[in-house]
Amino acid sequence: MIPHPSALLFDMDGVLVDSLDSWWKALNAALNAFNHPPLTREAFIQRFWGHDLYANLRSLGLSEAIGPFCNNIYNQYLDCTLLYPETKPTLEQLPCFRKAVITNSPRLCVDQILARFQLTGFFETVVTSDDVQFAKPNPELVFAACRQLNVNARDVVLVGDTVNDVLAGHAAGCRVIGLNVKADETIHSLAELLKIL
Repeated sequence: MIPHPSALLFDMDGVLVDSLDSWWKALNAALNAFNHPPLTREAFIQRFWGHDLYANLRSLGLSEAIGPFCNNIYNQYLDCTLLYPETKPTLEQLPCFRKAVITNSPRLCVDQILARFQLTGFFETVVTSDDVQFAKPNPELVFAACRQLNVNARDVVLVGDTVNDVLAGHAAGCRVIGLNVKADETIHSLAELLKIL
């Protein structure tokens, strides 16, 4: 059990929604438009999933212009994004907790996903990669959300599914619950949050 936190911070992709295939297809379409070969699904997971898109493009020597193009066409692949069955029931049973979304995804795409699945009302604030200079694993997203909620990061629990979520949370002083990733507590379904909290 984790003592009652002052707020819960949720990563979005891979925690609230399964958006892996939509991002993979959007990125491959963007790469194609810039005359680059496509990534296999395995390569996408290894190189891009859970990481900052622009940092990855730079590290691979690719044009940063691919990033905005990918984000602008993302809505064409939104049908590939699925809501996890346990997301809404779990959020509905956590009304006594203040909640925020912190995500490396850009604002336009995040707003589309949250609106599509009617998740916006569950969260007091949403902080995206567009709102900070450095995305996860840098803790800036965590600190930005804590400022908006007026809470101390040491009293907050972050729920994420990647090593970068864990690193960002620990760098900020948060306790971290990992969804299928090693953290202070590890769960294998979002519904398990109810037992831990």
